[in-house]
Amino acid sequence: MGHINQNTFKFLKDLQDNNTREWFAEEKERYEAALADVRLFVADLINSLSQFDPHITTDIQANKCLFRIYRDTRFSKDKTPYKNWFGAGISKDGRKLDGPEYYIHISPDNSFIACGYWRPEKKHLDAIRQEIDYNEEKFNAIIADLQKKSGLTLEEEDKLKRPPAGYEATHPSIEFLKLKSFVAHKSLSDSALTDKNALNNIIALYKTMLPLKQYLHEAIDND
Repeated sequence: MGHINQNTFKFLKDLQDNNTREWFAEEKERYEAALADVRLFVADLINSLSQFDPHITTDIQANKCLFRIYRDTRFSKDKTPYKNWFGAGISKDGRKLDGPEYYIHISPDNSFIACGYWRPEKKHLDAIRQEIDYNEEKFNAIIADLQKKSGLTLEEEDKLKRPPAGYEATHPSIEFLKLKSFVAHKSLSDSALTDKNALNNIIALYKTMLPLKQYLHEAIDND
């Protein structure tokens, strides 16, 4: 297919304005069509990623990568029952991998793709920091190349205010070592996803992110 249908964005925009169970029930066919559209696009992504990333195979099912649209409102002040976006985490364990993965977020005026490791568990976080400490030249080269090829950098909002235990504030890579997530991110317009070349363009961006993902796999011995 190669792109997201404009009707999918239209459904999500309408859902933003009508986020009730009653409206959703009446528009269930539109939801099913939008879900099928996104599922097909994710399947295309998986197939394309499998051609250059050995951690991705065509055995991965798109359904297992997709996040449910139903919100868990038990502990939230926001009681709207549905997410107004579709999202998918693409890895060998679908959206549930405890490791590096690809991510796509489809939402009106707020779509993006990402690649990396979000909030690693402690042993993985320690391993990644240790790898950066031991092999900072390679890590810095990967980040510089990411910036040069596609204008991307690591997200730095999710980080410590002070150096992590065992590292001095004067460490040359201290700002990277403070990170709690290691993710490259690229915002996308609605038109970028509905464009007929959307799939190819996104895959090209993911390819530039692959060295970062591979570095993280190696850091946690996730072969």
